[in-house]
Amino acid sequence: MSKTPYKTTLRQLSFVDRLLIQGDHALRTITGAQAPGARPSPAKDLDEAPLDDAEREHAAGLMRVNHSGEVCAQALYQGQALTASLPGVRAEMELAAEEEIDHLQWCEERLEELHSRPSALNPLWYALSFGIGAGAGLISDRISLGFVAATEDQVCAHLEGHLQTLPLQDQKSRAVVEQMLVDERKHGHAALNAGGINFPAPVKMLMTGVSRVMTTISYRL
Repeated sequence: MSKTPYKTTLRQLSFVDRLLIQGDHALRTITGAQAPGARPSPAKDLDEAPLDDAEREHAAGLMRVNHSGEVCAQALYQGQALTASLPGVRAEMELAAEEEIDHLQWCEERLEELHSRPSALNPLWYALSFGIGAGAGLISDRISLGFVAATEDQVCAHLEGHLQTLPLQDQKSRAVVEQMLVDERKHGHAALNAGGINFPAPVKMLMTGVSRVMTTISYRL
């Protein structure tokens, strides 16, 4: 599969055309055949630190979780872009998805360096997240944007936790996670500023529970 650039032209096409493009995007995301991201990995120029087997396995597990999270982010944003009512909201979702491609590729690169692999369940995570994103977009753009903000809160909490448990000498993984954290906070704030609803605490608690199931499984599989 060739790596041709994915352009955000969905709002100019028919619904069927958009579905076909979404299918192509899903395959590229799951198989790692995306177009090159806009930014090089923050770990690019850092030296690989010596890690014992347990440390390497733990770092790989955390980066696998992060990679699965980025697969979910791609699916969520693409699902929302497909069903968003306002062109401005649709464009915002497409732009966020393009920026998240950087994170996806950084995690893939780091997993390779750690001699590991992405989660075997990424196709499932993508399908579930795409359905949630499309459903949120069908309900309303404000709920769709609010879901983005709440999701980014969950992601930031996971990334902050990873920084606490990653091996201290693993500066390459830390550099990737730190930059992802900066970007995810920006996406969450942008979604609220664009009109997203701030979800109530019970909804966020439910999302936290679902997120924990996904991260626990992805860490190992």
